[in-house]
Amino acid sequence: MSEYINEKRMTDEFLQLACIDSVSFGERQIADILKAKLEELGFIVHEDDAGAAYGSDTGNIYGFLKGTLPGKPLLFSSHMDTVVPCTGKKPSLKDGVISSDGTTVLGGDDICGIVEIIEAVRAICESGQSHRDIEVLFTVAEEVFSRGAAVFDYSMIKAETAFTADMSRGAGTAALMAPSIISFKADICGKAAHAGFEPENGIHAVAVSAAAVSAMDLGHVDGETTVNIGRIEGGNAVNIVPEKCVCEGEVRSFDHEHALAVTDDIKRLFIEKADEAGASCEFTYSIDVRAFETGENEEAPQLFARACRQEGIDPVFVRTFGGSDNNNFALHGIRGIVLSCGMYNAHSVREYAVVSEMVKCARIISRIMCMNEL
Repeated sequence: MSEYINEKRMTDEFLQLACIDSVSFGERQIADILKAKLEELGFIVHEDDAGAAYGSDTGNIYGFLKGTLPGKPLLFSSHMDTVVPCTGKKPSLKDGVISSDGTTVLGGDDICGIVEIIEAVRAICESGQSHRDIEVLFTVAEEVFSRGAAVFDYSMIKAETAFTADMSRGAGTAALMAPSIISFKADICGKAAHAGFEPENGIHAVAVSAAAVSAMDLGHVDGETTVNIGRIEGGNAVNIVPEKCVCEGEVRSFDHEHALAVTDDIKRLFIEKADEAGASCEFTYSIDVRAFETGENEEAPQLFARACRQEGIDPVFVRTFGGSDNNNFALHGIRGIVLSCGMYNAHSVREYAVVSEMVKCARIISRIMCMNEL
């Protein structure tokens, strides 16, 4: 059935969807279009109330398509939102490559995944090929730490195996591991004083933060973990010893407990430097996504590898330091992998998508949909 993948149709659909402004929590227009496309393909479609949880008007889009092959359903997922700058996108096709005009992102993250899933289903329907029950989930607000998937009602999902099309690289690569991501914030409170007349009477909140950051290991702190400080803000004027400073950062690790331990070490460091200076520190953190690991012998990697080989592609399994909705699926007992989908330089205005790779990805997905249960 992979020969039924229609390159022009998929490319045109990509160009249509990429023109839509779909910033996180602003996915209404693309959601309505995708609901109609799924219904046209015969899916039973449901939109949840995820938007209400975040003050927006758009929920996650879930679809179910009954199959004829025995076995549990398979879940295929991509997200509808796009990172900024994404307003007024102008995608164009040249020599088999789709790019923006350089002033915005393209939106291939994750329009690539969406059109590949839809085209795979179309090809199956047109070929008359038998397929498993198919579940589709197009989520909102994935780019802000998978907020949409975090509030989805997983009692609706019958699948135990998932394929999340949401990773850069060409066809044939899948991630078996992704990290926990923990965001933290240290609020330092010192004491204001005149910087010219009595600086010695102040407690310099920015200096406290700087001391903590200087004593911290940043970047790849070990083979499993990264630490970053992304924002420091403090002070009101150049002639005042700053009383307040906010320092924000993140920890990523493939080992969730280690991520928590590293975060605790950072907390102790900020509090220690604050105490030494006579300042105070309020340290808070949030677990944005939790690490997952899928074994190479589980159903999702095995079906993926088989589909790749049927397309003449050698499957490659990797681990990624990026989070995705699959992190949330794993929390609910759905064992899955993250698929590459032919996009490159995501989260930048240099983002582009390669049509030939998207076609290969759609063929792989269509083959997976038609495979018997292991």
